Amino acid sequence: MVMKKGILIVFEGIDGSGKSVQAKLLQERLSEKGFDVVSFQEPSDSQWGREIKKKALHPDSLSPEEELDLFVKDRRENVEKNLKPALQEKKVIILDRYYFSTVSYQGARGIDPERIRKINEKFAPKADLVFILDIDAWSGLDRIKNRKNKERLFEREDYLAKVNQIFRSLKGKNFIHLDALETEEEISQKIEKIALDFLRNYLV
Repeated sequence: MVMKKGILIVFEGIDGSGKSVQAKLLQERLSEKGFDVVSFQEPSDSQWGREIKKKALHPDSLSPEEELDLFVKDRRENVEKNLKPALQEKKVIILDRYYFSTVSYQGARGIDPERIRKINEKFAPKADLVFILDIDAWSGLDRIKNRKNKERLFEREDYLAKVNQIFRSLKGKNFIHLDALETEEEISQKIEKIALDFLRNYLV
């Protein structure tokens, strides 16, 4: 499949929403159909991303502003190293988390979400489709209760409820909110149909 331009598809949602599973499934299904697909995730494996992951194991290890600074530094590197080159090569990018997570998570810690959005949109490519998997905080945490490495900085019910409110407030024609409590296959089929309908508009 030859594309007229690169396409950026983003998956968002609180911890336990199933977004990573759905991102992987979409990548597999688009690849099977002949699309040139690459996938990335944030935080990335940059020095900034590794610092975020290390700090996330301990509650209140970073101030909201320190968190924001690390996420922006990590994202800048991801944009320059991965996203821009893939878009220039007219690939379909599947991205597990993007600056909408920063808007929601750091916004829930008290930073103005609009300020976060503006900081990121100065350098981050626009997402073509944003799938937001919607699940309540309790259900999300219940799904991930057996994770080996718990991100204590982020995985708290009261906090995730605030994060969820911000995710739910994200609106626009490129935002697709989906019920994460449906079955994995039901969600996957919906995502695949929406993505294929969208991508057909950009085939050469």
